[in-house]
Formats: sequence, C-alpha cells, structure tokens
Amino acid sequence: MQSTRFAPDRGLTTRMAGTMFLIGLLYVVFVGVLVALLRGAWPLILLVAGGMFVAQFWFGDRIAAFAMGAREVTPEQAPELHGAVDRLCALADMPKPRVAVADSDVPNAFATGRDRRNALVCATTGLLRRLEPEELEGVLAHELSHVAHRDVAVMTVASFLGVLAGIMTRAGLWGGLRRVGDRDSNTAVLVVLIPLVSALVYAISFLLTRMLSRYRELSADRAAALLTGRPSALASALTKISGEMARIPTRDLRQAEPFNAFYFAPALSGEGLNRLLSSHPTLEQRLDQLGRISARLGLA
Repeated sequence: MQSTRFAPDRGLTTRMAGTMFLIGLLYVVFVGVLVALLRGAWPLILLVAGGMFVAQFWFGDRIAAFAMGAREVTPEQAPELHGAVDRLCALADMPKPRVAVADSDVPNAFATGRDRRNALVCATTGLLRRLEPEELEGVLAHELSHVAHRDVAVMTVASFLGVLAGIMTRAGLWGGLRRVGDRDSNTAVLVVLIPLVSALVYAISFLLTRMLSRYRELSADRAAALLTGRPSALASALTKISGEMARIPTRDLRQAEPFNAFYFAPALSGEGLNRLLSSHPTLEQRLDQLGRISARLGLA
C-alpha cells in the first residue's frame, strides 16, 4: 500500500508485529486447550472463534464508532473539522478518512478502521469547542498517524482477542458442560480450570496491548509534530485537554474510560495505578518528547 509522509517508525512496526504474534500464539493455544477439555463442544468453539474474529476484523470500526457515539458528518455540517482533515491528508499524501463527531463534553478524539481506505476519524463536541485551530490540527494529525501506521487496526484486533477469550469460554462451558453432566467427576475440575485459563489469556493480552498502546501514543505524537512542524500546538492541546478533564463529571469520564486505548488522551489518567496498567504515557513524558522535537526543529 502507498506510503504517506508521516515519519516511519520501525520501533512501532516491530512492536506491532511482536504483539500480534504473541497474542495470536496465545489465542491458538487457548483454543487448543478449550477443544482438548471440551471435546464435545469443539465445533461450537471453533465456530464462535472464527465468526467473532471475522466480524471484528470487518466490522470492528463500525462497532467501535457506534459504541463511542460517533456520527458521520458532511463538510456542510462540520466545515472546520473537514477543512482541517483535508489539509492534513493533503500534507500527508493519504486518502481522506470518514469524518465524525461524537456528542460528548469529554474533550477527546479517536480513529478506527482496518486500513487507510476504511478509516474514520472522530472528534468530540467538547474537543471542538475548546481547542484553537492549530491545536485541533495537532490532535487530528496524531489520529491520522494512527491510521497511516496501521496501529489502530492492530489495537482493535489485539484488544478484542482478550474479550473473545471470555466469550468463547462461556460458549464452551454452556455447550460442553451441559453434555458432560453433573455426574461426571471431571465437571468440577472443568468449571474451575477453564475460567482460570480464560482469565490468564485476558491478563496477558491486556498487558501486551497496554505496552503497545503507550508506545504508539508517543509514536503518534512524534509523527504529528514532525508532519505539522508545530510541536508546541500539540503540546498546548495536550495540556489544555488534561486540565479540562479535571472539570468533567466523573460519571461522564467513567463512561468513556473503557475506550481509553483508542482516545487521544485517557478519560481517567489513573495516576494512582501502576504505569504498567496505563493505556497512555504520562503527560510529562509526552510533553518532554515534544520539547525535544521543538529543539531539534529549531523552534525552542
């Protein structure tokens, strides 16, 4: 596929390949364990695994957009947003994605899509209301870099595999244990063992996607700053959004929190949590990187 003018990131490419390989291997082992333990339900397990994976790959962007309340808008409905996306796509030499707005006061943005020609970039009404044009372009450039680097598709699939582990376990238990029956001495063992295996798969996939997520956010900041040539505008947007988050009702932030891995900035920063569990690098790390880029470009 044609490359863009976003700065390439070999480190991101390597991490995406490694994460997908490890999660894919984990997924295959998990399916194998379920099939071995629940021999009577293996057709159901494979059907659920294959069907859900295909559905997520082809419709994951629509599912995510619907879950986050995104609605596509025309240039007439959102001229400033479309204008910014048009300028950035021309600058990056990449196809223009679909443009959407989410009716939320939480200032944020996200991108979804399995490839550049099936991508969607969305900004919330809270973000559009609070940012200056240069700041908005910095945030949108960050989101477009996710599309250009294809990491948004990798994150969508990788995040889903942990959820799928839980769905498959429930399907296997429902189909297999009903056949085994309460009189079988193995029933009690399976009831304990399968949820433990599922929990382990989810925990490992969670940690792998979190590590990838933190790196890809720094990569997107770097690519956006180099493309626009205005690291300070992106730094200003980050600072403003982080400050505004403190004024948003906690209830609204918790509604957005499940989608933190896809957002420009986390709805809840989780400062009390270990960094290992965070979907984003700290604000200080992001601002420090942008400061170094400004110095390198002779703008500091």
